[in-house]
Amino acid sequence: MPASRRRTVFAPAALAFALGLAFGAQAQAQSLLEVYDAARGYDASFLAARALLDSAQYRTEQAKALNRPSVGLQVQGQRSTSDTPYSSTPKADTNTVSAGLSASQNLFNRANSVSIEQAEKALAISRADFESAEQELIVRVAQAYFDVLAAQDTLTTTRTSKAAISEQLASAKRNFEVGTATITDTREAQARFDLASAQEIAAENDLRTKSIALDQLVGRTGVEPRGLAVPVALPPVQPPAVDEWVLRADAEHPLVRKAALGYDVAKLETEKARAGHLPTVTLNGSIGKAHVSVSGDARVTTAGGSAVVPYDTSGTGTNTAIGVTLQMPLFAGYAIQNRVKETLLLEEKSRNDLEAARRGVAQGTRQAFFGVQSGQAQVKALEAAESSSQLALEATQLGYKVGVRVNLDVLNAQTQLFQTRRDLAKARYDVLVGSLRLRQAAGLLKPEDVAALNQLLAR
Repeated sequence: MPASRRRTVFAPAALAFALGLAFGAQAQAQSLLEVYDAARGYDASFLAARALLDSAQYRTEQAKALNRPSVGLQVQGQRSTSDTPYSSTPKADTNTVSAGLSASQNLFNRANSVSIEQAEKALAISRADFESAEQELIVRVAQAYFDVLAAQDTLTTTRTSKAAISEQLASAKRNFEVGTATITDTREAQARFDLASAQEIAAENDLRTKSIALDQLVGRTGVEPRGLAVPVALPPVQPPAVDEWVLRADAEHPLVRKAALGYDVAKLETEKARAGHLPTVTLNGSIGKAHVSVSGDARVTTAGGSAVVPYDTSGTGTNTAIGVTLQMPLFAGYAIQNRVKETLLLEEKSRNDLEAARRGVAQGTRQAFFGVQSGQAQVKALEAAESSSQLALEATQLGYKVGVRVNLDVLNAQTQLFQTRRDLAKARYDVLVGSLRLRQAAGLLKPEDVAALNQLLAR
C-alpha cells in the first residue's frame, strides 16, 4: 500500500468527538452562581450556622434583661376560720382577697453590666462563625463544581483518545493484512486500545462520583456545570504582594476576629470576678390592695354579765412601699480572690489563642498565595506544552505518512497532546479554586467573588 493510503483520519474525528461532547455538556448547564444559590438554601452545615447566629441574637437580649426593670403581679385569695371559746371573739370567719404589683430595678450591679458586654461580644463571635461557614460553603461549592468539570474533561480526553486509537488499530490491521506493516504495530495499537478502555471506565466512575457529590451539595440531581469561556483568561492575583494579603488577613479574618473577641470576653470575665467585691444597689417598689371581710361572734360585757353577739364587717385597704436596697459583700471565704486568679490565667490563655490564630492565618495566607502563583505559572507552562505537543503530533503524523515514523510514535504523540490538554484544564480549575481559597485564607471571601468568577464561564 502506498504511503498516501496509510494516512490516518483520527485528528478530524477526535476533534468532532470532543466538540460534540463539549456542546452537549453546555446545553442545559447551570452557572456557578446558580449552584451556589441553591447550596445556600440546602446545605445543612450552612443552615445550622445561620440558625446558630439567629439564636445568638436572642441570647444577647436575654442578657440585656439583667439591667431592665422586672414587674410582677400577685393575686391572692384566702379564707380562715377560728374557734376560740376563751377569747373575745369565740368564732370568726375571715375572707381576704388581695392584689398587688411589685417592681425592681438594678441601679448598680457591675457584674450584670459585664455580662451584657460579654453577650454582645458573643454575638459578634457568632457572626464571625457564620462568615467562616459562608466562606467554607463557597469553597466547597466551587471545588465540587470544578471537580465535575475536570472529571468531564478527563472522560472526554479518554474517549477522544480511545476513538483515535481505535482508528489507528483499524489502520494497523489493514496495513498488516496487505503486508505493509508488521504484527507489532497491530499489537501495540491493541494494547493501547485496551488500556484506553480501562481508563474510560475509571473516568466514567470518577465523573459519576463527582456528580453525586455536587448534587448532594445543592439538593438537586443532574447538575451540569458550565465550562470556561474560550479563550480562557485567568485573572491575576490582586494585590500582587503577599505581605498585603497577610496584613489584611490579620485585620479581617473571621478566626482572628473571633480569637480577639474571645480575649475581650476573658478580660471581661476577670472584671466580673473583681465585681464580686462591689456593692449592688436595687430600687424596689410595690403597691397593693386587699379586701377583708370578717364575720362571727364577739363576746361583749353587759350590766348583767357578758353575752355573745354576732358581727359582720368588711373593708378595703391599700398599701404602697418604695425603697432602695444596698447589698455589700464582706467575706465569701476567699472565693472572689481565687476566682480572680483563675480568670487572669484564662485571660492569658485567650491571649495566646489570639496569637496562635494570627500566626496560623498568616501562614495559611502565604501558602495559599504562593499556591495560586505556582498554579498560574503551571498554566503558562502547560499552555506552551500544549502548543509544542500539537506541533510534535503534526510532525509525527507527517513522518508516519512518509514512512519514517511508525504507528506507535503517532499514538505516543497523540496521547501526550490529549494528556497535556487535560492537565491544562485541570490546572486552570485549580487556579480558580485556589484564588477563592486565597481570599478565604485572608478572610476576604464574599458571595460577590462567586459572581466575579461566574463571569469566566461560558454563556
